[in-house]
Amino acid sequence: MAPRASWKGYLKLSLVSCPVRLYPATSSSERISFNQLHKDTHNRINMKPVDPELGLVERSDLVKGYEYEDKKYIIIEDADLDSVRIESNHTMNIEAFVDENSVDVIYQDAPYYLAPDGAMAEETFVVLREALRKSGKLAIARLVLSSRERVVTIGARETGMFVCTLRNPSEVRGTAEYFGNIPVGKPEPEMLQLAEALIQQKMTTFDPKNYEDRYEVALMQMIREKLKGHKPIIAAAPERGNVINLMDALKASLSQSKPPAKSKTKSEPAAKPAAKVVASATAKPAAKKKI
Repeated sequence: MAPRASWKGYLKLSLVSCPVRLYPATSSSERISFNQLHKDTHNRINMKPVDPELGLVERSDLVKGYEYEDKKYIIIEDADLDSVRIESNHTMNIEAFVDENSVDVIYQDAPYYLAPDGAMAEETFVVLREALRKSGKLAIARLVLSSRERVVTIGARETGMFVCTLRNPSEVRGTAEYFGNIPVGKPEPEMLQLAEALIQQKMTTFDPKNYEDRYEVALMQMIREKLKGHKPIIAAAPERGNVINLMDALKASLSQSKPPAKSKTKSEPAAKPAAKVVASATAKPAAKKKI
């Protein structure tokens, strides 16, 4: 079954337009989540709205309120929201182009995939995709999602396009409060060379498969053991060594550190038993993950 598009409309550049579909590029459905149960009955708890004066209230009696001062609210009606709602014309209108590396990662928010909507759209879509790829640029456009206008970047990715919503500048905190007291001074050259050598020694090609969520794996293994009636497995905390001189620590790290292991190929020998335990822990359980 084909994935369901979260948005359908037109990608437009000047007088050129192309029907497209937008799909979420990530999913959190595989994450382990828990429900709240009563400790005695194990019944799932329903969260109900409570008014400090009236007690339990119906959700139909709730209204939206904006806190303009401490504990002071102005009531916002649906008609008020309708008066400022931007009309969704189902068009992703490209306004400008920027260099691929010019968009600070801190502004990047939710990722999406963009694909042509039907065979008739493919020719125009491919032309726009390849123009972005060869120019090394990202398109800047506006998109209405869930009745909110979002600024997005659009770039070429494999045979499709990659869309990323951008955070509003007001959502991004400045660095002065956090970095203001950090000294700018240059480190000792010898220590800097040792640190650079340590970095070079650990250089590798990034593969997300090599950086699984170890807590998620251990959590699922614990759940499987509990389903079998076994006691939960308690993972030991990593040992912490004594604090030593920075220069000595860098030298010791450089002498003890090993280059990162390369990705295993089919021709390599089978994994060690310990690796098999981790692999089995990552397999999807038969039961649902919500326990």
